[in-house]
Amino acid sequence: MPVAIFKDIYHQTVEPGMDVFVLPRKYNKKYAVVGVKYGSVDNEFIVPGEDEGVVVPAGIAHFLEHKMFDEEWGNAFERFSQLGASANAYTSYTVTAYLFSATEGFWESFELLLDFVQQPYFTPESVAKEKGIIQQELMMIEDDPDRKLFSSLLQGLFQRHPVRIEIGGTVDSIAKITPELLYDCHRTFYHPANMAVCVVGDVDPDEVTRRVREDLQGRDYEPQGEIRRIMPTEPAEVHRARMETKMLVSRPRLGIGFKEAGPPLKGKDLLRREAATNLLLQAVLGRSSPLYSELYEAGLIDDQFGLRYYASEHFGFTMIEGETEDPDILYQRIIEGLAKARDEGVALADLERLRKKSIGRLINAFDSSDYVANSLLSYHFEGTSLRDYLDVLQDLTLADLEERWRHLDPKAAASTIIRPMD
Repeated sequence: MPVAIFKDIYHQTVEPGMDVFVLPRKYNKKYAVVGVKYGSVDNEFIVPGEDEGVVVPAGIAHFLEHKMFDEEWGNAFERFSQLGASANAYTSYTVTAYLFSATEGFWESFELLLDFVQQPYFTPESVAKEKGIIQQELMMIEDDPDRKLFSSLLQGLFQRHPVRIEIGGTVDSIAKITPELLYDCHRTFYHPANMAVCVVGDVDPDEVTRRVREDLQGRDYEPQGEIRRIMPTEPAEVHRARMETKMLVSRPRLGIGFKEAGPPLKGKDLLRREAATNLLLQAVLGRSSPLYSELYEAGLIDDQFGLRYYASEHFGFTMIEGETEDPDILYQRIIEGLAKARDEGVALADLERLRKKSIGRLINAFDSSDYVANSLLSYHFEGTSLRDYLDVLQDLTLADLEERWRHLDPKAAASTIIRPMD
């Protein structure tokens, strides 16, 4: 089995707790990312050493990501550009990441990356300016059919969990953000014990680790205990089973979501759930499935039709989305097709074919520096690894896939239809 691809991954923990991953590769371009285990769902938590919970406005993790590039000496984005590096950042439901790629001057950019994520600088004026920018972005999302379909489905599926809220928050929640709250969140979550760094490219792992160690030794960090994240109890029932709206689109769009009703999982158990669900979805509704062929030949779906399962410790959901001339018929055909596929079961030959395809996709992904780096971080923050994911794929059984049928229960489904304006 293809385990050799993992042998070059270097991992070391540098005091006071930052994990360092390096994958040496003879690429012209080097890629580095600093990740923080802090995302949009972390709106209620208990600070290490405290007893009382803290509630912060939705969207503050994303807001903080935007503001971190503003330093007292100038803008980090502009400095990266001056150094010849291409920088970016993103906030997901569970992770915030800052990254850059460069062909020259890598170490100077790397030191900048380590420095600016640990040096917050917020003023009332800059925070007020950012509020206007992000609030405008949020209003623009309302005019984006793809984002609207996705966010509408999450709001239909979840009643209380913060995953139902747009990663950027809401116009009202953003208005409540202050410099003091931003400093508090940075102090809590941007601690080395809650962060990791990954570098992919033609670098010496010992050199990466040495520079991280020297950077951290020059800062005044106290050991940090566990950040206790507080998540609301989410009912099994969906919030709204069906939603419709009209937008400026040329064709109707249908989204179907299934809410994860299984218990919270961690580590390899979570990976097994994720892998089994994704393989089941591919077996019954992937491009090589009979149901996909039927829907395609009937003109109900096109090449943009997609599906995916999203998994995290405290939430999970499946999204099925596509443009269609008849969303009502497509919904009915998908639900009926899933029921038929469940009765027939998944063939062992299909499992083996999909397993081989997934393993091949994982191996090929190692040619992508950004995929490897960001995957190493995300799996690490979930308490697993890319190697664990390969192990899970190799060990999946038909029973694992059959068990996941309970997730694709129409009673745990919500749908959204976007129709063209009259």
